[in-house]
Amino acid sequence: MQHWPLVTTSLIEYAARWHGKQEIICKTVEGSTVIFTYRDLWDRSKLCALALRELGVRNTTRHMEAWYGIMGLRAVCHTLDPRLSAEDIAWIADHGRDTWIMAVAAFLPLLEQILPLCPKVRGAILLTDRQRMPRSPPLDRPCLCYEALLDAQVERLAAFQWPELDENTPCGLCYTSGTTGNPKGVINLLHVMITIMPDALAMGSTTTMLMVVPQFHAKSWGIAFAAPMVGCRLVLPGPHLDSENVYHMIEAHGVIMSAGVPTVWANLLAHVERHGLRFSRLQAIVIGGAAAPRSHIAAFEDRGAEVRHMWGMTELSPLGSLGLPKYSQVEGGLSQAALRDLKLAQVDGTRLGRPHVFCNMRIVHDSRRELAHDGTSVGHLQVRGPIVVERYHRQDRPATTGGRCKDVIKSGGEWSSRIVLENAALGHPKVSKRRPSSAPYPKWNEHLLLVAVPKPGATPDDALRRDVLAFMASHPDVAKFAVPDDVLFVEAIPYGATGKASLGPAWTDCLLGAAVV
Repeated sequence: MQHWPLVTTSLIEYAARWHGKQEIICKTVEGSTVIFTYRDLWDRSKLCALALRELGVRNTTRHMEAWYGIMGLRAVCHTLDPRLSAEDIAWIADHGRDTWIMAVAAFLPLLEQILPLCPKVRGAILLTDRQRMPRSPPLDRPCLCYEALLDAQVERLAAFQWPELDENTPCGLCYTSGTTGNPKGVINLLHVMITIMPDALAMGSTTTMLMVVPQFHAKSWGIAFAAPMVGCRLVLPGPHLDSENVYHMIEAHGVIMSAGVPTVWANLLAHVERHGLRFSRLQAIVIGGAAAPRSHIAAFEDRGAEVRHMWGMTELSPLGSLGLPKYSQVEGGLSQAALRDLKLAQVDGTRLGRPHVFCNMRIVHDSRRELAHDGTSVGHLQVRGPIVVERYHRQDRPATTGGRCKDVIKSGGEWSSRIVLENAALGHPKVSKRRPSSAPYPKWNEHLLLVAVPKPGATPDDALRRDVLAFMASHPDVAKFAVPDDVLFVEAIPYGATGKASLGPAWTDCLLGAAVV
């Protein structure tokens, strides 16, 4: 067989050659809609590579261009989450040894805060044109205009050739906050990025995909790499992720598939229900990051949009398991109601489908003894495969993540699934958001608390507290030992940068401000 490296530049070259006229629709920061093609993306990613090479970046709409331009240059594309604190961003950029930061002009105030904390960063590149480029950026080092850099390389485009790349060349760096201690860096290799499973995303050249997942969140779940592999029509919402705009993008551009965390879909569903709207073409949404509540799955599927669960981690590049039914279940006589029940059983977080071919999984006891795959055994998850991180960036020891243990709470000597409790509580007619927690308790060392946000019009009094506890006690999915001991009412539950409930200082502040009735 021929030796042909599997690299990211091959993906965009394929898309430019065979799907060159396929559209990529992007809503800019300023609010306008820009339409370009895979051929445009191919050319502009080469211009980006030329410009960055002039800046000394070597072995080390504009966001996607930058991705392919940086990775094709043997450099590492490190995505930063702008929703983190300035101190966290600066720590991650410094630990990742970043040399240039590319950002939209709206993040100038954030850059002004983080650059003094990043001595290795040589300057910033604003993803804007000359007309919108600030005249005197308030930064302490060079601040360059992205479009001006590309314009300066146009005459050299025809002669440009991508450097030959080894498929084991590091190309992407992404930090995960789902661990204990400081965020951990995960280096991706070029061949890792082309992993796409039809059983998961099922994208094709006739698919229009709304990429709600940010490119800084686990490399957009690989969608930005999967799309050009098959010539998928992409819709990029930019920073406009409010429910009204998401619905408009879905309807205006004929979106048939999208992917994101449950928070986005909860807000979209509320908007649709509030205004009596329907989906004209939406066929499927992929949910990851956390399990979707039963009520949301049923509501979307009643409107013709199939819900697909996926589970993964940044450490898995990022897809780990698939939540679609098997052939034997679809064609083996299961009714539509039974298939829905099968999907709803996934929301407890313990039966989330099966691993894919590149991800070998098992669960083990504290003693490392392998446990049975029976749907009830609880232990540590061990994963191996060609897409699994071996060690975190700048660490010598094998990667382990203890932070995922936050998904279970121990009380009365028994482990309770946080996800089961969350979804059960959401079924109460007067609860809009919820988060189980634990607190010291004399008998069992800790006990279960349910932190809840009452729906508008509901009074957070003792009567509601008792009603919620009784509702949880009678819920068929909640074991007797898992019934919360108390309810704390709060005005809002803090969410982190990835759309999941925060467990840091913001969560502590939330508990301190809770109304105990």
